[in-house]
Parts: sequence; structure tokens; C-alpha cells
Amino acid sequence: MGLNPIVRVEHLRKVYRVGKEKVVALNDVNIGIMPGEVCCIVGASGSGKSTLLNQLAGLEKPTRGKVYIGKHEISAMTENELAKFRQAHLGFIFQSYNLLQNLTAVENVAMPLMFKGVGRKERTKLAMAQLKRMGLAKRANHKPTEMSGGQQQRVGIARAFVLKPRVIFADEPTGNLDTKTTRQVLYSMLEMAKENGTTFVMVTHEKDLAGCADRIITIQDGNVLSDIVVDDATKAKNRAAMFEGIATNSVPDEPVEAQADNASKA
Repeated sequence: MGLNPIVRVEHLRKVYRVGKEKVVALNDVNIGIMPGEVCCIVGASGSGKSTLLNQLAGLEKPTRGKVYIGKHEISAMTENELAKFRQAHLGFIFQSYNLLQNLTAVENVAMPLMFKGVGRKERTKLAMAQLKRMGLAKRANHKPTEMSGGQQQRVGIARAFVLKPRVIFADEPTGNLDTKTTRQVLYSMLEMAKENGTTFVMVTHEKDLAGCADRIITIQDGNVLSDIVVDDATKAKNRAAMFEGIATNSVPDEPVEAQADNASKA
């Protein structure tokens, strides 16, 4: 890891107006996340963790303070500058999926590559490889309305990783997955982040997931309650427990799909 944080905030404050009231969502937050770190932001509902993630990703402007990614002060960028910067350097995994309904899974995953000018054949190949890692090879030509919430979430994860961005921001990326698939998907995300040297910043309320991180930032009432770098021994123990029995870096296709495929061959 480098000596300087890749994501850094200084005296970050975010205040929302609700009618005549002012709600302080973040109050003088100062944090730094190192290159290649897996960082989990945790806290109770309403603590400010999702607001912090949105600030770090440049999706909202702070009321006061500064947000940096690398040497770039993203909190001072215009919307056009931010859009170009995000397209070049960042990936996002949203709770609401944000898939385009008229496109298939492979087209949704390939879209960021199209904006980068990658040819159709190559971007389809790269998108298919990501879908395979998410256990969705058989769903490549399905549109979002033909997939479950969990499947759509995995398409969103594949889309975030396809460009191999410097930083990926994820808001509850396994929130719509069952326990087994959560473990498999988290394993794949950590492997891909490691392979690509990607900094992975994730909001989660699940302690088991947070235990697999390099850094855990706990938010309470808009303040940083704790900012802990997890020691290697603890992290190794937590990951061994979380990923016991998972020996591959891709998510297997869902059993129901495999059964249907076998039936068609019979």
C-alpha cells in the first residue's frame, strides 16, 4: 500500500434542511483510506454511513469540508468534471441496482466499456467474463425484468468491476442476496479488488462482512466513532470463517439453472 491515502476527507460536514429544521448528517469527519484497502463503513440506520459514502463518491456536495480522490479535490469539481472523473476512475454498486431496463445483462455490464471506446466484440467478451464470475453466464441475454433482485445486484457488481477502476464504492452490495451467495459474491469481489489493485469502499450493516475488511470505520450520529485498521491475523481468521468451503474465485451458476440445463440435455 502507498503512503498517501487515495480517498481522504477533511472536516467534512453535511447538513440537510427538512422543512424549517436542520439535520446534521455528518459533523466534522476526517478519514483517509489507503490504496488497495477494503474499507467497510458501518453504523446503525440513520447514522450517516450512506451519506458519507455519497460524499466520498462525489454523488453529493458537502456543506463544508473537502473530499479528495488521489490528488483531485472532487468536492470542488463541477458536475461535468465529476462525470468525466467518475467515468475514468470510479465504479459504483447501488442498492437500487440502477440497471437500464431495456438492455440485457451483458449489455448493462458492457456499457461503461462502450463509453471508453472499447469495440463491441471486446466489450462483450469482457462483460461475459465478469458475468461468469458472478454466476450469471446463463442470464447474459436476460433483461432486468426477467431477473430476481439478487441477480440484478450481481449484474450491478459485474458492471462496477468491468473497467477495473481505481476505487469502487458499494452501498450494501450483498443486501439482496441469501447467505450462501453473499459469501461467494464477497469472496469474488475481494479477489477482483486484489487482482486489480482496486480500493473497495463498502457500506454494510453485517458484522461478518465488515470483519473481512482491512479497515472498519464506524459512524454514529454523523461522527466517526472509530477508525480501525484490522490486523492481519484477525483478518485472516475472519476471512477463513467467512469463506470456509469456497475454493473458487467465481460464483457458481444457480442450482435451479443448472437443473434446467441438465433437463434440456436429457
